[in-house]
Parts: sequence; structure tokens; C-alpha cells
Amino acid sequence: MRKFLTELRGKTVMTHEGDILGMIDNFVVDTTTGNIQHVLVQPNNEIEVRLFQTDAENRLILPFKSMRAVRDVVVMELAPK
Repeated sequence: MRKFLTELRGKTVMTHEGDILGMIDNFVVDTTTGNIQHVLVQPNNEIEVRLFQTDAENRLILPFKSMRAVRDVVVMELAPK
């Protein structure tokens, strides 16, 4: 399935276990290859942000390759810390 990145912005992001991480805010793209490297997620208030890598705006930095499903929500498969 093909999607435009603009269609994914604002979508809810959750783990396989059903924990809501937040909403997609933006993406980090390698300008040399054009590959998407990371998904930037505005965190949910209940998330322990300190458990994740964050950027200067306190958004979660999640690897794009961990994205598993895109429907009404985006499911990310994250390795346990």
C-alpha cells in the first residue's frame, strides 16, 4: 500500500501491546538517498518520555523501519529497553 507522508501526519501511534505513544508530527529523511530514517512523534501525556530518544522539541524519535501497520492508527514494533 502506498501513502503520502502528509496522510500520516496527525495519525495516532501505538505499540503492538496497545499503548498509545502519541501522534505523528514529522519525519526525518536522508537527503542523499531519499530514505525515511525516523518518525517524529508528539508524545502522549501518559508516556514516560525519558524512556525514548527525543529531539530538541521533546518529540519521540522512532525508527521508521519499526512501523508495522498503517490503518486508522500506526502500529510501531519497538524493541524493549
